[in-house]
Amino acid sequence: MEQGSPAASVTPATYPARPYAWMVVGLLTLAYVISFIDRQILSLLVGPVRADLGISDTQMSLLMGFSFALFYTVCGIPLGRLADSWSRRWIVTIGVMFWSAATAACGLAQHYWHLFLGRIGVGIGEAALSPSAYSLIADYFPPERRATAISVYGMGIFIGAGLAYILGGLIVGLAAAHGEVVLPLVGATRPWQVVFFVLGGIGLVFAWGLLLIREPVRHGTLGHGAIPLREVLATLLQHRRTVLLHNFGFALIALASYSANAWMPSVWQRVHGWPIRDVGLIYGSVVAVFGAIGIVFGGWLADRWKARGMSDATLRVGAIAAGCGALLAISVALMPSGTALAWMVVPLTFFFSMPFGVSASAIQDLMPNRMRGQTSAIYLFVVNLVGLGIGPTAVALLTDYVFADDRMVGWSLGIVMAVAQGLACVLLWRGCAHYRHSLRQIHGGG
Repeated sequence: MEQGSPAASVTPATYPARPYAWMVVGLLTLAYVISFIDRQILSLLVGPVRADLGISDTQMSLLMGFSFALFYTVCGIPLGRLADSWSRRWIVTIGVMFWSAATAACGLAQHYWHLFLGRIGVGIGEAALSPSAYSLIADYFPPERRATAISVYGMGIFIGAGLAYILGGLIVGLAAAHGEVVLPLVGATRPWQVVFFVLGGIGLVFAWGLLLIREPVRHGTLGHGAIPLREVLATLLQHRRTVLLHNFGFALIALASYSANAWMPSVWQRVHGWPIRDVGLIYGSVVAVFGAIGIVFGGWLADRWKARGMSDATLRVGAIAAGCGALLAISVALMPSGTALAWMVVPLTFFFSMPFGVSASAIQDLMPNRMRGQTSAIYLFVVNLVGLGIGPTAVALLTDYVFADDRMVGWSLGIVMAVAQGLACVLLWRGCAHYRHSLRQIHGGG
């Protein structure tokens, strides 16, 4: 470990017992899994939702991206500020209840704007989770194990997205075989509406389990309550090159990943003629398994490199993964069959997933404790506004207005992913030196 690094400033024995700390990570990871199931399920339901509501790819992309991302990002900042001063356990628990209720409400949609409002509710509720989760994990684990712990939490992204495809495909397949389902109080219900009811109910039940989490001692803080926002902004402004290169570098990786999550199922369905059930099973399995492996490997690699003295290891992992992802992305449009596409998606998913844990860990390592919730929320604001707000819609706009052909969705997706990942590689590689400099200024040494 480097002399004077933040990891050296806190005695590991002051952290909670390791088994309990990992139990907390497990609960938070399950919450993240549920959040990503609820967030990503629409990408598997593009066909039936478009048919029932009579909407275009562009309108569908606004449901998958903009309607969720705008309120997710805007609400994340005050909720992140709250995480620096209030019970993070309660913030997470209330957030899970809120977004689960909103997910169930999506099942009641009869018009486009009904579903749009439901997605806004999901975004507001999910904004409560990650700033508090990152802050909790940082107080449960010392810095030398933090990247791995946060990467395990980050597995929820890929396990959740994978399960969204698998469960969504199975439920839609079963329900479609029987046509409309008649439910008590609701009446005749479309198969895609049943999916939302089931997922919302699961989340509402699970939320109570989060009360098993104990609020840990805040390490490295010299006072009570949140630091004034102006002080946080002053710190970010002082280190603006580090912050901008980090935030926008990882945001472009998120743009490529969210674009894939939103439209990859449609490539199988439109170009290769696969049914929803098969797409959900194959793509869901790849995302859940290789996404989880990739993100944990990225965290492990960053911790290993940090132990060898590379204080910028988190950004290095992101830059390398983005470069590899850029080289693979355009091949989405070149695969001759659905089976070939499935094999190609394995390494693509691995490299896309590697940076998602280290990106958040970099902030926890860099920022003082009482700024972590707020700076994490600002990071999530940028990442999700760019990634979710722009990514799915950029693909849809290319398909609708440049190619004007639904079957060209593979080319639209490949172009967006390749450009985004290439730019991310450049920004993160340039950000390494700035990150090292900021780390020395904030913590000394390093």
